[in-house]
Amino acid sequence: MSFGYWRDAVGSSEVGAKGVDELEEIATLCRAANYGGGRIIFDSSVVRGLEYYTGPVFEAELTFEIDGDDGKPVRFGSIGGGGRYDGLVGRFRAENVPATGFSIGVSRLFSALKAVSSPIVATHMQRGPVVVLVLDKPEIAHYQEFVAKLRAENISAELYLGQAGMNAQLKYADKRGSICAVIQGSNERNHQEGPQVTIRDLVLGAELAASTKDRADYLELRAKAQFSVPEDQLVHAVRQVLARHA
Repeated sequence: MSFGYWRDAVGSSEVGAKGVDELEEIATLCRAANYGGGRIIFDSSVVRGLEYYTGPVFEAELTFEIDGDDGKPVRFGSIGGGGRYDGLVGRFRAENVPATGFSIGVSRLFSALKAVSSPIVATHMQRGPVVVLVLDKPEIAHYQEFVAKLRAENISAELYLGQAGMNAQLKYADKRGSICAVIQGSNERNHQEGPQVTIRDLVLGAELAASTKDRADYLELRAKAQFSVPEDQLVHAVRQVLARHA
């Protein structure tokens, strides 16, 4: 998307130019995740009613339709909204604090998921997504590309969006019920044979931690629990790990 019109609209405003820069950065991350104009739209007419927003605001809408009780099409519409409000916390202390909030219409969302028979609301246990760790913030768009590649192959995946280190991110993946995590730090990215990714099998990792087997068995299990592959083999390697625990 081109933001030329937006830049013309803000003119010489320094604050306005900074806002357009932020929107362009968001657009870059969206493209890296393969979310094109059909799913994410930048619309200058979206205005939320609370005055404390200090940055981008968001609205999430469900665009599909279902047949209502009277046979007429029904569209669920908005199921959530929010935005950036660094100034809110600043009202209660001496400085602003970076903050983003989002509210979800749980009842409407739940009704929509039931209407389309989504597995998310199924009664049987669901495994958590593959979690792609973020070890280097400047590479976040590249990490999002990993997520997009997995999702394109119908593999549930998500990008870690917190501020924690690697160990805390792996604990998060465990809490999500994830089978495996994808890791790429500078060592993998700058590998002499080309960029690589490390795949951590969290299920085998838990078994390894409690293992009392002899050394040969331990080493074999450890090799399966964490291994590295070239970037272009990411999807294949993740599928192998998921197949172990199907």
